[in-house]
Amino acid sequence: MRVTKGLQVSAVIAVSVLLAAACSSKKSSTASATSSAAAAPTTSSAPAATTAAAPASTPAAPASTAASAPAGGGGLIGLDFPRSDTAFWASYISYVPQEATKLGATLTTTSSNNSIQTLIANVPILLAKGAKAIVMAPQDTAAIGPTIDQLDSKKIPVISVDTATDTGNTYMVVRADNVAYGTKACQFLGTSLKGAGSVVVLEGDTASINGRDRTDSFNSCMKKNFPKIVVHDEPSKWDGPTAANQLQTALTADKNIRGVYMESSFALDGTIQDLKQAHLTAAAPDPAHVYVVSNDGVPEELKDIAAGTIDATVSQPADAYAYWGIFYAQAAIAGKTFAVGPTDHNSNIVQVRPGVLEDQLGAPLVTKVAGDFGNGVTSIASTDASLWGNHAS
Repeated sequence: MRVTKGLQVSAVIAVSVLLAAACSSKKSSTASATSSAAAAPTTSSAPAATTAAAPASTPAAPASTAASAPAGGGGLIGLDFPRSDTAFWASYISYVPQEATKLGATLTTTSSNNSIQTLIANVPILLAKGAKAIVMAPQDTAAIGPTIDQLDSKKIPVISVDTATDTGNTYMVVRADNVAYGTKACQFLGTSLKGAGSVVVLEGDTASINGRDRTDSFNSCMKKNFPKIVVHDEPSKWDGPTAANQLQTALTADKNIRGVYMESSFALDGTIQDLKQAHLTAAAPDPAHVYVVSNDGVPEELKDIAAGTIDATVSQPADAYAYWGIFYAQAAIAGKTFAVGPTDHNSNIVQVRPGVLEDQLGAPLVTKVAGDFGNGVTSIASTDASLWGNHAS
């Protein structure tokens, strides 16, 4: 396998312009005033801070080999929405109040808009409102370390959703196995391409453990299992316009590209448009078909898979992220502990480093019809009723 780091030379200026424009349009945000969570936002606009009502309800049994968490109540939980500019995170935002109601939890929320500095500034705001535990999804998993340490010193438990922080004592990480994401995407593309041709990886941000895990595992799998495939790694940093520009340049430079791995759905629209403009829309199994695999499992991806517009995704559980993030916050406030081992909701609790546990939730590979792509990688059909994307509004 030959790996290239960015084909574009002439595109550097174009990408810079795109990034500059994007940066100039972003606004830092602070927490909004607390209000009812009954109407959580589902659009790409930054969500307002909310407080979920606390009905007397009983949650599902905990997924632990240790003590059970109590149902409902437990004190105010501070939750930060990391971003709202992708379909996945918009879905997560919409699920949070629904799952809080199921659990009888009371929330106060802020929005950090993909800014680690805003997240850091939001934490004391949540504490000032009386939060007894913090649920966050830091997009820069290294820079949040000192904040985690400060919360630990105050005995405020932290639940990290979607990402595992590089340092600091978090009470629980709620996350799917991101190494498996990259491996599943590799097996799908490598098998579909019969071990030949070129593929483009539209990467996340390596400042995030998710971006590192997905890129490293994909490349490792390609090197081991499909050494003849050329991999073009493009540092898209979760940015759609950047990814679209990079893919367009790559398609021009390498006419042998027959696969695209998007590390999340941020690149979905741009990838589809680029392939149309390059007249690369032949349906599989035509030799001219470009196989596209994504990560997230949002409704748009499932519809595109069914239509043959893209070929696969790895379904990241937005609903379960919301539910178990809040659940573990309640358990932390109640002083409960958990142990390494299988859970009662088809996940596995592992130790990511001494003293830090991660509940690794299921994230299946999804294709138009169920399939087997070798080395233990199988898929489920895009119409499968177990997929949250088939039930999201």
